[in-house]
Amino acid sequence: MNSTQRSTKKIARLTLALLAAGAIGGTGLAACSGTAYAQALLAPTQSSAPIGTVATPNFAQINKLYGPAVVNITVKGVEKVSDSQDDPFQQFFGQFPGFPGMPHGSHNVPMEGVGSGFIVSSNGIILTNAHVVKDAKSVVVKLTDRREYRAKVLGSDPQTDVAVIKIDATNLPTVKIGHVSSLQVGDWVLAIGSPYGLESTATAGIVSALGRSLPDDTSVPFIQTDVPVNPGNSGGPLFNSQGEVVGINSQIYTKTGGYQGLSFSIPIDVAEKIKDQILAHGKVQHARLGVTAQEVNQELADSFNLPSPSGALIASVMKDSAAAHAGLKPGDIIRKIDGRDIISSGDLASAINMDAPGQRITMDVWRNGKPMTLTATLGKLDDSGVTADVSSVSAGHGKLGVALRPLTPQEASAIGTQGLLVEQVSGAAERAGIQPEDVILAINGVPATSVDQVRKEVANAKGTIALLIQRGDNKIFVPVRLK
Repeated sequence: MNSTQRSTKKIARLTLALLAAGAIGGTGLAACSGTAYAQALLAPTQSSAPIGTVATPNFAQINKLYGPAVVNITVKGVEKVSDSQDDPFQQFFGQFPGFPGMPHGSHNVPMEGVGSGFIVSSNGIILTNAHVVKDAKSVVVKLTDRREYRAKVLGSDPQTDVAVIKIDATNLPTVKIGHVSSLQVGDWVLAIGSPYGLESTATAGIVSALGRSLPDDTSVPFIQTDVPVNPGNSGGPLFNSQGEVVGINSQIYTKTGGYQGLSFSIPIDVAEKIKDQILAHGKVQHARLGVTAQEVNQELADSFNLPSPSGALIASVMKDSAAAHAGLKPGDIIRKIDGRDIISSGDLASAINMDAPGQRITMDVWRNGKPMTLTATLGKLDDSGVTADVSSVSAGHGKLGVALRPLTPQEASAIGTQGLLVEQVSGAAERAGIQPEDVILAINGVPATSVDQVRKEVANAKGTIALLIQRGDNKIFVPVRLK
């Protein structure tokens, strides 16, 4: 088992597997030059096909033309493992605290992994995944003609999982970069890589979804496909039917560690922006709005009088952030940024993350049942930025069902805000997930100042209310259905 397989984790009962990928063999690109010739070779086997007739791209020619620009990457390094991981006695006896003679802690062990990449510049610039070269002490690139080169990591960005490496070579074959905006759900796509070390493997499928957000703290609008990719494909290119690279194969969802129909690629326009920053500055800077946001479900949409459950609901605004200076408030729902629709909180994270610090954006916001427009000058992402706390709690029926009291001055000072402390909970509030010790900060966007005010808001509600609560250090809107 290699280090990539050991790093898999469970998400929503599925394992999010970061893949390690390889290269494709093929002949030289120079023999296949010529735009007109390439276009003819890449033409689908059926042209002008009517609906219901499948026009299959000429994947053989895509592989022949651009396969030589796909490379194999081998990395070596060290990684930390717990002392119990390699000791079967510790694995058993370690469950008993204080068992004598058992070591505790961690130690370094050698690590070797494989990945793939693709050449984007004839002087040796290669794109791959950040996780492929993470913690690597040495990186070796092997071309399809079996030449090998030591590679230098010019920079990597864990936020988008994109890395740029370089080998000392010239006149190398390169891929052709495409445009993600031309992709549609249902389009044919091709992946090239080395699943499970089987080099020169090409697999094909269709685009399943675009702009897909994943629950792994990334802010990349992934291309979802049903292309078979497995451990061994990571960092390899995803081609469209014209032979253009539109993505970098990065992640899969799996229960077994292998392919199960859900594959995700980083859009090439995202990767290109990261590459340009790394080549220009040696590092990557992401923009920062300074909010936490959550999903808008139907109950929250009803609470805020939204015509549809879409947008990013602002749960909190960071002090002195771009959002604060722009006038954003908790309870605002961002529906567009610079004309781009924001359907989910993941869309907001993706939009901001792809912008540059200092960039000015226009936000279409829903506040108090009415649309409005705000502008913000984005800050620089440090250790925090746009986060998406997806609320999926369900509400039941009946009255609110909470016993409240005002915060004491000491309690308000400790959490830095005013509100009402939940002492007991039952009924609709309990079913919605409200807990004792939660602090209710607002109801339907109106600050909670007294128990009488809460009673009034509940009495005037049309069936669903949105409570802004603070639980520990986190703030989140919780929809509660009263009827």
